Amino acid sequence: MKVVVDMNKCQDHGQCVFAAPDVFQLDADGHLGYVAEPADALREEVEEAADVCPLQAIRIED
Repeated sequence: MKVVVDMNKCQDHGQCVFAAPDVFQLDADGHLGYVAEPADALREEVEEAADVCPLQAIRIED
């Protein structure tokens, strides 16, 4: 699984951080960071993060 975030769309709302904290984080400046290739065991959390993103900036590639 590969996580792709369109950083041109992302506005650092952080909803993904709540849904999948093992994959998404906000840094000290409030900017999003993420694990591009998380473990497959985290797929459900990543799918939830993609669903709750207000700007639909997250997609999952297999």
